[in-house]
Amino acid sequence: MKSTIPDSGVPIAPPAGNGADRQEASLHGEILLRLRDYVVEGNIPEGARIPERQLCEMLGISRTPLREALKVLAAEGLIELLPNRGARVRQLSQRDLEELFDVMAGLESLAGRLACEAISDAEIAAIEQLHYEMYGHYLHRDMHGYFLANQRIHESIVAAARNEALKTAYANFAGRIRRVRYSANFARKRQRWAEAMREHEAILDALRRRAGSELSDILFQHLRNKRTAAIEHLIEPQEPAPASP
Repeated sequence: MKSTIPDSGVPIAPPAGNGADRQEASLHGEILLRLRDYVVEGNIPEGARIPERQLCEMLGISRTPLREALKVLAAEGLIELLPNRGARVRQLSQRDLEELFDVMAGLESLAGRLACEAISDAEIAAIEQLHYEMYGHYLHRDMHGYFLANQRIHESIVAAARNEALKTAYANFAGRIRRVRYSANFARKRQRWAEAMREHEAILDALRRRAGSELSDILFQHLRNKRTAAIEHLIEPQEPAPASP
C-alpha cells in the first residue's frame, strides 16, 4: 500500500508562514494527515498497540505532537486511548460493522435525496471532476489516491444536502469506519474495487439528473455492498494488501 509516511526519519519541516501559530497549525495538520493515512491503510494491525517510538522516528517529531494527533484520531474513532498504556487501533467486530454501515447507509441515503433538492450546477461539476480523478487512480491501481477522491465525493454529496445536523452525524460515523472502508476494496470473494467504480458511475448519473429518490436508493445499496465486502475481508485470512505501482 502507498503511504504518505516516509520509510526513514525525514523530519516534517514547518512551512513558511506569517506567524508561529500558523506554522504550528500547519505542522499539526500535516502530522495528523500522515498518521491518519498510515492507520487507515492498515499499516498497524487491528487491536495492535500504536508504536509511538517508531512513528516518531519515521515522522521526525517528538512524542508531544504525535500524542496530540493520536487524540484527534481517537475522537474520530480510529484508535483507542489506553489509560497510562498508550493507544491501540480500534478493532471492530462483525456486529459493529453491520450496525455502523447500516447507519452510514441511512445517512448517505438521506444526504443524496436532500442534495438533489439543493445542489448547484457548480457543485455537480466539481463532483464530476472528482469522479474522473478517482477513475484515473483506479486505472493506475493507486488505492491511496482513489480512496481520497472517493471520500471527497461522498463528503461533497453530504455537504450539498445543506443540513448541518446530518453533516455532523456523518462525520462522526465516517471516522469510525474509514479504515474498514479502505480495506474492503481488497475483499477477495469479489472484485469489489471494480464493483464500486460501477456504482459510482450510477451515483454520478443520478446526481446529474437530480433524481433524488433514485440516488437515495443507489447510495443505500452502495453502502450495503461495502458492508458485505468489509465483513468478507474481516473473516477471510489476511494477507498484505497489494502495493500501488
